[in-house]
Amino acid sequence: MKKKSFHFSFFRYVPMILVMGTIFILSSQPGDTLSLPDIPNIDKVLHAGIYGLLALTTLFAVGKELISAHPRPVAFLVLLFCALYGLSDEFHQSFIPGRTPSVWDLFADTTGAVLMVFLWLRFFLQNDKRRVIGFRCR
Repeated sequence: MKKKSFHFSFFRYVPMILVMGTIFILSSQPGDTLSLPDIPNIDKVLHAGIYGLLALTTLFAVGKELISAHPRPVAFLVLLFCALYGLSDEFHQSFIPGRTPSVWDLFADTTGAVLMVFLWLRFFLQNDKRRVIGFRCR
């Protein structure tokens, strides 16, 4: 088996790091500087969306070979990673004026990650002959 170069492997992590940085920067904004549309629960939808993107970029960083070889453990670890990053983000917000940590935000973060991991495993690994989280992929 041919070893991948460090150069190639490092760049697979860049999108994940950029998403993490974006989350950090957005959560560093004081509460009164954020202007969201007046749509009920739009903040929860945005939380789910950005953490879904974090899960997707984390799966990309891990790589299809490892996901194909160990789909369930990788899925669990990606979800754990996203949930822990969400928890650290909520803790971080406790130090920002006008922001407060919220269990509902953490729930939205984790829900977005779960949905993305489920969709990734269901639709993007269809060519894998393994059973992936209860689905037979063809």
